[in-house]
Amino acid sequence: MTKIARQAKKSLELIHAMIYFAPETADGFAELGLERGRMSYYAGRSAPMGPVCAGVVAATFYNFNPASIARAIPKAWSIAAPQAVLATRLRAADEALRRMLGEDAISSAVVSESAELAREAAQACPPEGKPLYAAHADLEWPDEPHLKLWHAVTLLREFRGDAHIAALQHGGLSGIQALALHSTIAGGFTPDSAKKLRSWSDEQWTRAVQQLRERELVDAEGEITEAGLALREEIETATDAMSVAPWSALGEAGTAQLFRNGGQLSKALLQAGAMPEGLRRTR
Repeated sequence: MTKIARQAKKSLELIHAMIYFAPETADGFAELGLERGRMSYYAGRSAPMGPVCAGVVAATFYNFNPASIARAIPKAWSIAAPQAVLATRLRAADEALRRMLGEDAISSAVVSESAELAREAAQACPPEGKPLYAAHADLEWPDEPHLKLWHAVTLLREFRGDAHIAALQHGGLSGIQALALHSTIAGGFTPDSAKKLRSWSDEQWTRAVQQLRERELVDAEGEITEAGLALREEIETATDAMSVAPWSALGEAGTAQLFRNGGQLSKALLQAGAMPEGLRRTR
């Protein structure tokens, strides 16, 4: 079952994550008066928690530079209230999914079935110790199937993300250390992308890599070692173990069907440009 939890991330995450790169999101937040880029991201993702302080956002986001967050939060709440941010984000999800998937797909049985399956899974997640999941779980469910699916996948993503932070802490990795280690593997962010997206300086990044080297998790060239690979697998396995509840509740048949549907939709989104090229390492 733990392997299923990892497969869920691969099959479904882009259905939610496209929101961070969609021009509809950036334009919508800009219309509210939020600065494009980091302020919009921080406000958009943390809005379900209400007008929280920078410390709460940094704690729940984990691998973003807290100083960068403090420059945007709570300033963002003086520009746009969390409820306005949430409404804009949902509208952006609607417009982006319609653009990338097309109206035929949006109204298809695949999306309707996936929405119901994903909702059943998401509602089975225990909220204890999962602050971002719990905040999103308190939001009202959208009525339209494609938005219901997007919201459900958002819940599943944040549930796993909260669990991942707990596993990283157990593994003794700070946010930037986890990000630097992740950037050494295929499928992880490139170091340049990671620093830019998470707002870390070259000096902070170099220090984090040196700390990983001192633990023998990366070598002198900054490449991941066997010990680093073992720690990463330990952390991913622990994350999987804490993320099985929705899939146990959904059952084998329902989970398999959702993954098939999700893979199909994710492929279409990828082909439509939902994930910018060049962000991740290929080898």
